Amino acid sequence: MIYILLWLIIVLQRVIELIYAKRNESRMKEQGAKVIQEDLYVWIVRTHIAFLLAILLEAYKSHQFSASIQQVWLVLFIFLQAIRMWCIQSLGQHWNTKIIVLPGIHLVKKGPYKWIRHPNYLVVGLEFMIIPLLFKAYMSAFIFPVLHLALMSIRIPLEERTLQALTEEND
Repeated sequence: MIYILLWLIIVLQRVIELIYAKRNESRMKEQGAKVIQEDLYVWIVRTHIAFLLAILLEAYKSHQFSASIQQVWLVLFIFLQAIRMWCIQSLGQHWNTKIIVLPGIHLVKKGPYKWIRHPNYLVVGLEFMIIPLLFKAYMSAFIFPVLHLALMSIRIPLEERTLQALTEEND
């Protein structure tokens, strides 16, 4: 039962984040923002959906949700959620799941963005390992971090080029 509850909390969190991102996108578009269309975005979304389904199915197949939860993975998961919230809070109305350019603004250099260029992507990569380990979904703990690395190897350079153009435009 705890696995189902935890899974539902994770799904609810992701849905709330998507709603928040959509609101931020609408607000930024009203201010003249441009959404950078990328074919990769649909694959990122599909990967996250597949991840959520895979951990649930793999956990059920492995132990029918009867195994105890290892506290170390739960503590690491909670820690990652705190960092995730810090990332979102630091970007505020500019946080999004898409690449969106809003002319006239400067890059955020507060919160975790002081030290790491893309902390949210790091958190997601770690979640793709920690959450499956929490669910004892070991195959998913291997597959999804690899998929995330592949997707981010394309996404981050695109985002960097976009941010570089924005920075040059604002200087």
